[in-house]
Amino acid sequence: MLLTNKVVVITGAGSGVGRASARRFGEEGAAVVCADIDLDSVKETVAELEEAGSQAVASAVGHFGRLDVMFNNVGIPTPRLGMSFEEHTLEDFERLAAVNFRGVFLGCKHAVVRFKEQGDGGVILNTGSVAGLVGWGGTVYGATKGAVHQLTRAVAVEVAPFGIRVNAICPAGMPYTGFMAAGGMTVSGADLDAVAAHTGSMHPLGRPITAEDCAEAAVYLCSDGAANVTGVLLPVDGGYVAR
Repeated sequence: MLLTNKVVVITGAGSGVGRASARRFGEEGAAVVCADIDLDSVKETVAELEEAGSQAVASAVGHFGRLDVMFNNVGIPTPRLGMSFEEHTLEDFERLAAVNFRGVFLGCKHAVVRFKEQGDGGVILNTGSVAGLVGWGGTVYGATKGAVHQLTRAVAVEVAPFGIRVNAICPAGMPYTGFMAAGGMTVSGADLDAVAAHTGSMHPLGRPITAEDCAEAAVYLCSDGAANVTGVLLPVDGGYVAR
């Protein structure tokens, strides 16, 4: 297994990419600390992992005594999907910046402090977005993800001498996660399938991105198989940014 005995903290583990990644990390032998503002959802993730025989807790990393991987995954979308730049209020801007950028800053900072104390390296993975690589999606949302990308690269260079690696995954459209509902669009059944088909048609490979796609990329970047990979912004986008 790729992550045997690694202690991993995953934020936003109650749903979507976070839950899928917690599941895959557990399958690869990691002890997973699941964090989410929605306590009921994260408890469901923990129960799912425990039922599968994986170690998981919804508490601080102190439960395991060390940290090997910090996955800063939590994020929120444009408050009302499809809204224009000028429709964003100051409150919209501040919330997007606080969750998407400040949250990653804090996760990176405290992980670096912990890794330096331990003295044997570590891995940080951030969730960015294709919207932070090109002009696609909400403008302010994309700007916060662009900030995450720059933080990822800059921190990667700064902490490399300490054996700490820092990368980001950059998903494209993920209609089957809770992203759309968080952005004020509630669709299900055939309507959701139609949205997914349309989203997939924008990707050269023709398929929408799933939480599981992101989880597989996350496992690789956090494993020793990527021991010489740092400062990378990995698109999980069906080829979208390669156009």
